[in-house]
Amino acid sequence: MILVNQNFSSTLCSRCFRGEFSEFFGCGETALGLGGEMNLIVGRLENCKMKALVALFSLSVLVSACGAFQASSAVALGRQELFRAQNQDALESFEVAAREDPGYSFGVDRSEGVFSYLGRAQYLNGQYAQARQSLERDLARDPGNSLSRLYLGLTLVRLNEREKGLYDIVWGLTGIRYYINYVTSDANDIRRFWDRHNQIRDAIASAVKMAETPNVNWNALIVFSERIALAWEQEPDFTRMSPEMTRPYNFNP
Repeated sequence: MILVNQNFSSTLCSRCFRGEFSEFFGCGETALGLGGEMNLIVGRLENCKMKALVALFSLSVLVSACGAFQASSAVALGRQELFRAQNQDALESFEVAAREDPGYSFGVDRSEGVFSYLGRAQYLNGQYAQARQSLERDLARDPGNSLSRLYLGLTLVRLNEREKGLYDIVWGLTGIRYYINYVTSDANDIRRFWDRHNQIRDAIASAVKMAETPNVNWNALIVFSERIALAWEQEPDFTRMSPEMTRPYNFNP
């Protein structure tokens, strides 16, 4: 409710009568009574308020769309930098994406959160404490993300938490294999060609055996798991390029 001093209202009404506020209030040549004047002022204020709210909403939508676009572009660039082993450049790209839109997820065939990418890049740059935080944040959002789980396991091993790290490595590897089997047997789109020649799944089977030996060769397991993780990130891209091609993955010890 808006209260207006009566003396001010009388003055305003007389000025309105003289036409001084006719353009703003639309009073014309007719003096308004106090009640009419009040209703008109309130109506004008509410109209201005509504316009301001619409403008703010439009601006927020524009800013949100801009942030999502920048995050999408940064993740797309960062992925290509990862594939070229430009790990520092990839880290910078994913940092931009996380800053612009922390909730952004990349990809249609297999959606990945921005903090999964950021955590992986931090790991590859030796920032293990930061990688752990980012990967755990992504897993809090999506507990079933096998790729984040695998990298979290690798991170924990690097941080000398080998028992828990080994558990997460095996969890991540077997989760990737299960997901590939599930999708390729059920999908009616391009995803049915994932890992067409069983390269990734065969490598996973070898890595799991390596992890289950009494005396784990940690360096070999880490390198092998990193190569599997990179191949799994690239698999949707290669599948779209040529579904039947033998992928050029390097799983050699």
